[in-house]
Amino acid sequence: MSGLFTTRAKRIVGLGGTFRQASSSEQIVRAVLADCAALGAETIMFDGPALARLPHFNPENPARTDEESALVEAVRECDGIVIGSPGYHGGYSGLVKNAIDLLEDLRADARVYFDGRPVGLVVTAAGWQACGTTLSAMRDVVHAMRGWPTPVGVAVNSVEQRPFGADGTLSDEGVASAVRAQAQQIIAFAMDTPQMENTA
Repeated sequence: MSGLFTTRAKRIVGLGGTFRQASSSEQIVRAVLADCAALGAETIMFDGPALARLPHFNPENPARTDEESALVEAVRECDGIVIGSPGYHGGYSGLVKNAIDLLEDLRADARVYFDGRPVGLVVTAAGWQACGTTLSAMRDVVHAMRGWPTPVGVAVNSVEQRPFGADGTLSDEGVASAVRAQAQQIIAFAMDTPQMENTA
């Protein structure tokens, strides 16, 4: 097997949200993905309802549903990741944790887990303390999985901020600015890390 550098569009995977379709954390992840796409990336989103269809991760059972396989393969082939979660009791949600636990399937890959990839993090929570502790917890997980959390993390305090207008677009310039900055950092980092593809 020999490796060749490729110049294909960068692939960015988003995952997160809640059981409710179009939750605020999901919408902000989608906004980061949209800005990544505007910078030339290919994107795919695994939202809260999609994550809710994943079985509880059981490392002793190697069988995978189509939905589980799709998530694992998307992350395996990606150049960057965006993860969004509500803040629950100072940490990220069980829904998002179950999806991340599933990525244990990448442990034997040549590029293990999130190795060498930028990971943008998005948190929505009821208060700044919950925003901070949740963002910190997610960064710890990304470090453990060998990824690079972007310097810009997007945190939205749902008590004080209403980031979306009636039409569903970002109306808070502070949040929109953080979203743009995170997308730019993801793409800049990914561009500096050429993807290797194996050929026989």
